[in-house]
Amino acid sequence: MTTLGVRAIAAQALAQVALGGESLRLVLPKASAGLADPRDRALLAAILFDASRWYLRLDVLLDRLLAKPLRKRDPELHCLLIAGLTQIRYLNLPSHAAVAETVNAARELRRTQFAGLVNAILRRYLREREALEIALDADPLTRSSHPRWLVERLQHDWPQQLPEILDGNNTPAPLWLRVNRRRTTVTDLGERLRAQGIEATPHPLCIDALLLAQSTDVTRLPGFVEGEFSVQDGAAQLAADLLALQPGQRVLDACAAPGGKTAHICERADVSVLALDKEAARLPRMHENLRRLGLTAELRAADAAATADWWDGVPFQRILLDAPCSASGIIRRQPDIKLHRRATDIATLVSEQKRLLDALWPLLASGGRFLYATCSILQAENEQQIAGFLARTPNARNIAFAADNSALENWGMATPSGRQNFPGQNGMDGFFYAILEKVA
Repeated sequence: MTTLGVRAIAAQALAQVALGGESLRLVLPKASAGLADPRDRALLAAILFDASRWYLRLDVLLDRLLAKPLRKRDPELHCLLIAGLTQIRYLNLPSHAAVAETVNAARELRRTQFAGLVNAILRRYLREREALEIALDADPLTRSSHPRWLVERLQHDWPQQLPEILDGNNTPAPLWLRVNRRRTTVTDLGERLRAQGIEATPHPLCIDALLLAQSTDVTRLPGFVEGEFSVQDGAAQLAADLLALQPGQRVLDACAAPGGKTAHICERADVSVLALDKEAARLPRMHENLRRLGLTAELRAADAAATADWWDGVPFQRILLDAPCSASGIIRRQPDIKLHRRATDIATLVSEQKRLLDALWPLLASGGRFLYATCSILQAENEQQIAGFLARTPNARNIAFAADNSALENWGMATPSGRQNFPGQNGMDGFFYAILEKVA
């Protein structure tokens, strides 16, 4: 076990994420590994998620409190102060405890000579808090804690929805479960969870979903080991509805990892599924999840667009392309996206989406259904991408945004080529879907 306390570990981990460019999703499990107490692991996660979510605001705040910036001279000390401010401002921990524990963390990190500075900076914030917060709120960028390029693009794409989007990105996501209908029912699992005092409610748009009121360690919930459920946001669960699966169909999940939609397809219908992912290292986890759920699919490491390398020439009746994207719709779930994504990434992603669409379309059987999906809210990746594809593909047409679940006809916002859900809308992530059909 580590000899460092939670705040010291948080400072090191935040430095890796915010200043080192590493993924919070990968850093957090490693940082938590040495903490035996579940309460410490929960506190660490809370600090890291809120510090990442509000980093762009707190970074500016810290510069106003310091005579000289620390981020380049001492990244861990800089991030320790960010973590301290996070505890006071966003976790609402008692101020005296947050200050004292952050000062102690400076000593644990062998910055004893800076313990006085840490104490002084946090106490200055407490004294001047109201004026400092007013000044930060005056600038749209620090008020929303979003990078300038993203705010400007969202303002261009969704001027009326901009405040809703920014607020949605900064609101932590709820915990969604997807019930494995091959092993239990939403009603049965919900009753068992509620019997243990866990509030779990169905959702009107997601027929396999339970929405939990509070986050928890899902591996400890009844039914997890038995493969009765998985964790998956409601927006992602809709893919299985929109594919309108029929028994015996051949289905391609073209960019499958981490495999949630692959598994849901297998849960829903007796179909033959080929799931591809470019990174072979991601397949073992998919195999593990399918085994737990009692499901079978063919998994293969391949570039989906390089069809000559893997396709056997037999058409698919259904193709799901959950395309690589900016992930701008899941910032509430992965707040470090705000720190890592760059404006220059978008053109590269749009080009890759186009490459995949054009390469995979010939593999679809006549009369087949092609579902294009992204967890993006940028029109270049969504509406404009599909409009361009339809313009250059004569045998492709949009079909109505409906499925066996008729409630989906009103999901999100209608666009000429699909539907766009915004972060937090319907309780779900930001997501785009377009349903295409191949005509003779």
